[in-house]
Amino acid sequence: MTKKERYEKVLDFFQTHMPVAETELSYTNPYELLVAVILSAQCTDKRVNLTTPAIFKKYPTPQKMAKANFDDLFPIIKSISYPNNKTKHLIGMSQLLVKDYGGEVPMTIEELVKLPGVGRKTANVITSVWDNQPNMAVDTHVNRVSKRLGLVPMTATTPLAVEKVLLKNIPTQLVHTAHHWLILHGRYTCLARSPKCVDCGLQPFCKYYEKTIAKQQ
Repeated sequence: MTKKERYEKVLDFFQTHMPVAETELSYTNPYELLVAVILSAQCTDKRVNLTTPAIFKKYPTPQKMAKANFDDLFPIIKSISYPNNKTKHLIGMSQLLVKDYGGEVPMTIEELVKLPGVGRKTANVITSVWDNQPNMAVDTHVNRVSKRLGLVPMTATTPLAVEKVLLKNIPTQLVHTAHHWLILHGRYTCLARSPKCVDCGLQPFCKYYEKTIAKQQ
């Protein structure tokens, strides 16, 4: 199977079996999405969604968050991973939004990565999820699934390298959805330690299944 054929079959499968794929983070505007994504680093979406309602109630805008006191915000997010750093990031991010962008979340990678707590992955998520830009955020799920399927070579050892390969081979109009396909597949089927290969419809197109599971049968 050529790389082109593998991509076509994988994308066709997802379009058929998962036509609607979205982030599982709860938000209603770009500011809330940005807060949620910053909090989601090394943390589950479920935990973030349990935490953000209290944050958004007390700090509904960047202007409110910019004036937040560390000792007031920290207790609200202390159940999140790395709460100390993330508290500082949220306050610093909001202050910069107010100072440089009038409280509006910018929608370019270049501007977003200037904000505290925002790296390339977070910027890709924001622009892809809110603005449907063809940007591919590579997290642990995207990295694992794309390599197991054989979409990305194992030699792609950095998130940026994986991102470039995926962007080169996925049609532009599908990129923002493909990001969620790979994440959700990794979260619920292609698990890190015990992938559910027996129940996976991608078996016929998966290099991991071909090399490991199929040979044992």
